[in-house]
Amino acid sequence: MGRGTSLDEAFSRNTVTLQPSLHCSLSVFEAHFMRRITGLAAVSATYVTVSESRLMPTIALVDDDRNILTSVSIALEAEGYRIMTYTDGASALDGFRTSPPDLAILDIKMPRMDGMETLRRLRQKSDLPVIFLTSKDEEIDELFGLKMGADDFIRKPFSQRLLVERVKAVLRRAAPKDPTAVPKETDAKALDRGLLRMDPERHTCTWKNEPVTLTVTEFLILQALATRPGVVKSRNALMDAAYDDQVYVDDRTIDSHIKRLRKKFKVVDDEFEMIETLYGVGYRFKET
Repeated sequence: MGRGTSLDEAFSRNTVTLQPSLHCSLSVFEAHFMRRITGLAAVSATYVTVSESRLMPTIALVDDDRNILTSVSIALEAEGYRIMTYTDGASALDGFRTSPPDLAILDIKMPRMDGMETLRRLRQKSDLPVIFLTSKDEEIDELFGLKMGADDFIRKPFSQRLLVERVKAVLRRAAPKDPTAVPKETDAKALDRGLLRMDPERHTCTWKNEPVTLTVTEFLILQALATRPGVVKSRNALMDAAYDDQVYVDDRTIDSHIKRLRKKFKVVDDEFEMIETLYGVGYRFKET
């Protein structure tokens, strides 16, 4: 390299003039190497995406109202869930055979096959968690659906936040228990209060040895009352027991849950009067 010749100029001259074949070979190698790296990165990204998607719960939405399908899908996908949508029960059952979801949200009134018939057929072969979407005038259907094995129901119109929290609650309850986990002291034993027996681990409730099917929210409210018989629980205290902090509900919602609890127990026992109302204060479970 002569005086006055820059390092860049010398490197360029040597590369092109003295070793053209080597330069070309290196260029081809570099291009091939970059293509390999890009391809591996793409494969790696795809693998991660597929792996993550397999770990996320899949939720099936079954409703003939496409506006509800769209809005609920957006809300649940924002929480990381994978969504499958169907407009009637018949197509949903067909889809479940090849792509079983982790939870199904069913509307009751649909064409071809309604939610009740869909649940009836589903329960013949599966214990898939199910949440019903109902209207205000479908209370009889709600009770019938719960007896058939629905896990919860939400009345229209509903907030997306409430639906998301109900979905999380049902999925937590349906998740397999960790055999290595040490149970909490409050969960280790069933709750016995006279003729009432509640098992939080199995989410079962009986009265006079007869099963009483409760939704997640109803179970938590009754558990809060029965844990301390004779102690008055305000609506706010019961809301804290039944809902996560992120869920905002009107305090009169507790009144509706208490009303349904009483109706369910009266199906088993017409003389059931264990849940008392203290007007302006709250509710309590009678001492025996």
